[in-house]
Amino acid sequence: MTRASADAPPDLLAQTHEAGRLLAHRTDSGRDSVRIGTWNLDARHQPAHVELALQLGCDVLLLTEISPRLEIPGYTKVLTAGVMARGQHWAGVFSRRPLEPLPEPHPASAAARIDGRVFCSSILPWTGCGAGEPWGNGGHADRTRRTLERLRPGLSSDGVWGGDWNHALVGRERAGSLAGRAAVQHTLEELGLQVPTAELAHQRDGLCSIDHIAVPGSWRVLSVEQASVAVGDRWLSDHDAYVVEVIPAVTDDRTGSGPSRG
Repeated sequence: MTRASADAPPDLLAQTHEAGRLLAHRTDSGRDSVRIGTWNLDARHQPAHVELALQLGCDVLLLTEISPRLEIPGYTKVLTAGVMARGQHWAGVFSRRPLEPLPEPHPASAAARIDGRVFCSSILPWTGCGAGEPWGNGGHADRTRRTLERLRPGLSSDGVWGGDWNHALVGRERAGSLAGRAAVQHTLEELGLQVPTAELAHQRDGLCSIDHIAVPGSWRVLSVEQASVAVGDRWLSDHDAYVVEVIPAVTDDRTGSGPSRG
């Protein structure tokens, strides 16, 4: 596991302010890689949150629990129309490249097409989320399965799906349920997606991350990072941030793909 420092070098911070241009992470293969991050902001909005988001150096950010006041220089965004109890948007997709907003596949998910690929950011049910919209009635596993059934048509087998899934995919389960985890894993298998973040740690000791980034199984994963959000003696959120750097497969380098409907 690579743990990224919250103190990024000044040249990285300056680089991330270049608006509207996909960061070129050149690899030894001569192909450009893409950095994708996810972070639950816990509805907070301070300059330190913007600074850390920039320091991640991502091309696309799949954020959750987003203050309506949040703006990240150099990124365009699409947010869920609905909000949570504290007025924060459920999820959003932030991109350095032009993005095309897509219909929300679920009220707690935002989606956009970027360079011909679908990127989706989601919050999935947690054990104490309660009944009613957007989850529906029933136990936690029922709510998770129902959410995934609504979400599935808007996900793409050649796209990217991430966010706060409220489920570890390995190890102990605390935020979700084992039956809910099984439903998430089944959806991932159907889509043929890999989850490089699965074995990274949660901010809490002894647990694995519940924030994830899934990419096509054909993509090459160069690195996986967990970025601490501790600044001095305080935490910017109750979730750490996570970043993957990937090289899309050659066969995926085309435009015009849409959500999978199968």
